[in-house]
Amino acid sequence: MDIITSDTQDTQREIELKQAIRTILTYIGEDPDREGLQNTPDRICRMYHEIFRGYDASRKPRITTFKNSAHSEEMVFDCGDYYSMCEHHILPFYGRYYFAYIPSAEGRILGISKVARVVGFCAAKLQLQERLCKEIVDMISDALNGTAHGFAIMLRGRHLCKSMRGVKNNGEMSTTYFTGEFKKKAQLRNEFYNLVKLQG
Repeated sequence: MDIITSDTQDTQREIELKQAIRTILTYIGEDPDREGLQNTPDRICRMYHEIFRGYDASRKPRITTFKNSAHSEEMVFDCGDYYSMCEHHILPFYGRYYFAYIPSAEGRILGISKVARVVGFCAAKLQLQERLCKEIVDMISDALNGTAHGFAIMLRGRHLCKSMRGVKNNGEMSTTYFTGEFKKKAQLRNEFYNLVKLQG
């Protein structure tokens, strides 16, 4: 898939993108040559390179794992923020992620920052919140060689395509995705939900 480059010299695709942005500015009634907008196409081009990095396989995070030397099979829980763009209107949705997994006693465990890096990478493209859940779990499961006993993830998101346009109402949505033991056992799901509640 083609990606947005970060070369200092404009590529043909960057030139075309900047011209398209000028066209959009004209369409909405603006003057792309007025002070304040003259450098906007360049700024947007550079921003796209950052917020759509998920299309660039070379920028995929390296997921460090370690031998489970404690042989623990207790739940590991992590949470943080995420930002993405809705594929239907190319407007932001953002919120909190809550992630848990149960490592195999003889398998591997994740480095402490790797969940956040995977979430950020998977979110950095046009997305659906439901699909984002699955992509995060799939990438982490692959990094652990499929040895984990199960995964749980919840995304809470605020969607600007609902709150700033259309019905102009609360655009909050929650999605979950469970695999393995989390999918089989209600007790584990309840433990996960309780940890989510503690985080607020």
